[in-house]
Amino acid sequence: MIVVIAEKEMSKRLFVGSVAWGTTNDSLKRHFEQVGAVEEASILMDKKTGRSRGFGFVTMSDDSAADEAVSKLNGSELDGRKIVVSAARPKAERA
Repeated sequence: MIVVIAEKEMSKRLFVGSVAWGTTNDSLKRHFEQVGAVEEASILMDKKTGRSRGFGFVTMSDDSAADEAVSKLNGSELDGRKIVVSAARPKAERA
């Protein structure tokens, strides 16, 4: 007997750039929920000023939702600005 175990789809992290200064984690999450389940949405903040750094990350629940988010939401408007959506790259090591 051969048992085939279906591989669970892994979540996929997306980079979101050109984010408006007033965009919040909640508004970012709501925007991406249009295309699928969102595990996490976060806007990166400057440690010294507490202001948005103008970009963030969204983790979608599966690869198909992430691919749909890139195709449908890249160039879409969020809080008055057109955002850039792409697959996140691994963080580079610092020297």
